[in-house]
Amino acid sequence: MSQLSRSSHALVTGGGRGIGLAISAALSKAGATVTVLGRNRATLDEAVASGAAQFAAVADVADQASVKSAVAEAAARQPIDILITNAGAAESAPFGRSDAALFQRMMDVNFMGVVHATQAVLPGMLERRRGRIVAVASTAGLKGYAYVSAYSAAKHAVIGLVRSLAQETAKSGVTVNAVCPGFTETDLLEGSIDNIIKKTGRSREEAIAELSKHNPQGRLVAPSEVADTVLWLCGEGAGAITGQAIAVAGGEV
Repeated sequence: MSQLSRSSHALVTGGGRGIGLAISAALSKAGATVTVLGRNRATLDEAVASGAAQFAAVADVADQASVKSAVAEAAARQPIDILITNAGAAESAPFGRSDAALFQRMMDVNFMGVVHATQAVLPGMLERRRGRIVAVASTAGLKGYAYVSAYSAAKHAVIGLVRSLAQETAKSGVTVNAVCPGFTETDLLEGSIDNIIKKTGRSREEAIAELSKHNPQGRLVAPSEVADTVLWLCGEGAGAITGQAIAVAGGEV
């Protein structure tokens, strides 16, 4: 397992639950000091109490001023060497019923949230000539899925940002990558399972099977599997890896 110095400070957006919590715990276990950022103070405090993180910062990633303030406070405590932009949201609807507001919500959280956090953290990394940025995207950023055109468009945008920013920072000591989980066992996925049950009358087991069939391994991805990939990208051994979108999806893409 990759080991990180406790002098390494990692900021994880959406770090209080699901994949973000698993990533926070993995980084902390590997030796980094972890600050989790999100909107729900109680959830963040639980992450700190569990040992998955050492500090918490409250901010809405869609609000640039909020993110900038929270990042400044965290960086004043200890310079940020690792940024994991994990915060996200998913809404589903047929394209014909996906209005401009739905597209804007998906872009604000899933794409602009990455932009805001990265713009707040990157200058310090460039000044110190070292850093790791990992965006948690999705297989929806690598392929299309029916009924989530807005979400998929936002995740495709994240991967385009990662690839472009990696070119700009290639000689700076900063790497920029994305991980793209397939359907993963999180509370966010529970919403998709509930929708299938509600709309089709299928059982919970049948709904899970419907989602699992996308994965050639025939199962859902575990949050810890995504976290392990992120941890590797944050380690010294991944210094030559930048501009990549790594699928954690059992061979789906």
